[in-house]
Amino acid sequence: MTNKQTPYFYLLMAFLISFSCSDSSGSSDGPVDNFDRQSILENVTDNIILPAIEDFSLKTEQLEASVILFSNTINLDNLEAVQQSWVEAYKTWQHVEMFNIAKAEEVYFIQKMNTYPASISKIENNISTGNYDLETNNNNWVAQGFPALDYLLFGLEDTNVGTVEFYQNPNNIAYLNYLQDVVSQILATTQLVHQDWILNRDVFVSSSENSATSSLNMLTNDFIYYFEKGLRTNKFGIPAGVFSANNTRPANVEAYYHKTLSKALSLEALDAVEGFFKGQAYNSTGTGAVLSTASLKSYLDYMTENSTISTTIITKFTDSEQLINILEDNFFSQVTTNNNHMVDVFDKLQEVVVLLKTDMLSALSISVDYIDADGD
Repeated sequence: MTNKQTPYFYLLMAFLISFSCSDSSGSSDGPVDNFDRQSILENVTDNIILPAIEDFSLKTEQLEASVILFSNTINLDNLEAVQQSWVEAYKTWQHVEMFNIAKAEEVYFIQKMNTYPASISKIENNISTGNYDLETNNNNWVAQGFPALDYLLFGLEDTNVGTVEFYQNPNNIAYLNYLQDVVSQILATTQLVHQDWILNRDVFVSSSENSATSSLNMLTNDFIYYFEKGLRTNKFGIPAGVFSANNTRPANVEAYYHKTLSKALSLEALDAVEGFFKGQAYNSTGTGAVLSTASLKSYLDYMTENSTISTTIITKFTDSEQLINILEDNFFSQVTTNNNHMVDVFDKLQEVVVLLKTDMLSALSISVDYIDADGD
């Protein structure tokens, strides 16, 4: 009996194997990735990255011009002009910081521009000795960029009148020189990165394959890394004590000396990451903005054959914005008086991190290229 059934047994096994193979290559496992990945790179490069870095470059030029004017004529009007230029440039920086790729990564753009909190002892030592290297010495990351200017423009005295009098004092000429040097370094580094984007635009957008070293994969990872570290962790988690056993660190807020800018900067940053995810052109993320068909959102919708994940991500962006708007303008005060609201924002942003880093990357078959120590 066994010998008679053996041929049928092998025929049955062959049929099952054939069915299994054909099923694994069918549509039941999801769509084949035929999405035009290069179109995403073209859109975000031409409509987001280049316009943002160009605007930032312009803002840093205006900042330097205001500092030169202030240095030549030290008065209240000129100080306030410098302060306003600093605010405008710092807000624009929030739209640039996530693009830590190519030349920006090579020259440590982020570290030179926005390592906070600033080290006052390092700044004061640089000023007193006159011996400092803002270009190649990474020990000076904490003594330059926007946080250093925060101290030099708002932290030397309690009032603007006092700050003007401080800079008018001939004994403090070294502070004025340092102010000029910090701004000059900001402008020089920005122009270097800006020119690199212009020169290498075509090469960048042509690298669209799904590999660890392709432009789109690295750019996507940088976007998520910035969201997780630059926005969630630095702006909220660290000051709120999330990573220090609930021991708050209010002095670690962004724009500590300005006092009332932290909230505005965080909202700019959130606007920037949401706009990037949607593929919206720089400075067009208003209510009537049209979503691009070449974006991480549209790519995610294509690969999941629905908009469930992307809609949830956008909803949580909105929820995060609403929670941030509840906060005081002064994050130092917020942490010290009602830190629970800061933690609430962190928790909501963390929900987005999971969606981006786990759900989205899995759907797009993009591997995480960085290591974190605080979990997802």
